[in-house]
Amino acid sequence: MPNVAVVDMEGKKVSTVDLKDSIFGIEPNAAVMHQLVVSYLANQRQGTQSALTRAEVSGGGRKPWRQKGTGRARQGSTRAPQWYHGGVVFAPKPRDYRFSVNKKVRRLAMKSAFSTKAAAEDIIVIDSIALDEIKTQTIVKMLSAIGAEKKALIVLPTVDEKVIKSARNIEGVKTAQVNELNVYDMLNADKLIIAKDALTKIEEVYA
Repeated sequence: MPNVAVVDMEGKKVSTVDLKDSIFGIEPNAAVMHQLVVSYLANQRQGTQSALTRAEVSGGGRKPWRQKGTGRARQGSTRAPQWYHGGVVFAPKPRDYRFSVNKKVRRLAMKSAFSTKAAAEDIIVIDSIALDEIKTQTIVKMLSAIGAEKKALIVLPTVDEKVIKSARNIEGVKTAQVNELNVYDMLNADKLIIAKDALTKIEEVYA
């Protein structure tokens, strides 16, 4: 059973906590994690790109010159793709890139991501993340104290506007509630910073 230290916002160790093997100690499945990452990125695409085909470009209704006898290549329309102002070949059209992933596969991918971070010792558990006011510098000092100056994902048990607004202006730092976690953000972060209350919720959800 993985065991990690619980620290405060100043980086001082206050206790330890055991992580459940069923969530943080499984053999990571790279294939399902890749599937979830691809799904997440595909679901972010707007799919609103559009261009006109030769059937949709205005003009070009008359044959530009007779078929034979001019010495030039035969042409049927001035809106063919090789012409200036012609239509686009295989023009992109609005489409939905989203695709769903089986619920059991999603859970396995999440557990694999948690286990990957635990095995790499990239999980930091904080006793409590609480601010008296919205202040970016407070979060910067906390990240420096716990050794998470690079990309970090802060996991909160519930919505905390003070923490979210204090962290959102720091490059490479994201915040998320337990119900918003996704494999892409977890793997993309160098450190996974979890509030102790959020850890309890994670173990309840994924047990």
